[in-house]
Amino acid sequence: MTPDTPAAPAFHPALRWGAEFISVVLHPLFIPVYILLFTLWVSPLTIALDPLVKTRISLSFGLMYILFPLVTVLLAKGLGFVDSIRLRSQKDRIIPYVGCGIYYFWMWYVLHKQGSFPLPLAAFALGVFLASSAGLVLNAWLKISMHALAAGTGVTFLFVLALASPFAWGFYLSVGLLLTGLICTARLLSGDHNSAEVYSGLFVGALSMMIAAWLS
Repeated sequence: MTPDTPAAPAFHPALRWGAEFISVVLHPLFIPVYILLFTLWVSPLTIALDPLVKTRISLSFGLMYILFPLVTVLLAKGLGFVDSIRLRSQKDRIIPYVGCGIYYFWMWYVLHKQGSFPLPLAAFALGVFLASSAGLVLNAWLKISMHALAAGTGVTFLFVLALASPFAWGFYLSVGLLLTGLICTARLLSGDHNSAEVYSGLFVGALSMMIAAWLS
């Protein structure tokens, strides 16, 4: 066992399996896309947007936030730059952080410069980029939880939307908080992180999103 990998707590195998399932379904690569798809297709803020435009934006999200980062990790693994695609060590996380930072910045730049996109999408893209950048910097000292980082960014974005919207967001906020709790609990149950790494990820993600909302 390396110093980067905390000892796994002795939880029941069913709990460990459930934690792994939640960690995959609510993976950091997927959370930004879930949030952006919710903003486009469910929230009342973009109800007037043309469906073809929504589809085009959705595909762009999938490419920049899932496909490109996933290919980067697989290439890094194939070339021997990372030991595992699960990125268990701080060393393994450096290249994925850098690669994702480039993709996230490009996505924010496109959304920011083209005025045809809803402003909240650009704000969220900036929050994701800031959170990823903070994760890269803090990775030198702490194996911060990427899951918690993404969850903190996502749930804070929902609160930002709720504060800026005249519509009722109680149900959406409740679901967001529930999923955030599930994600953080799953990371603790899996034994991949300790509480400091999970809570710091949640805090940094939330702070990054608040800064992005303020700058936008």
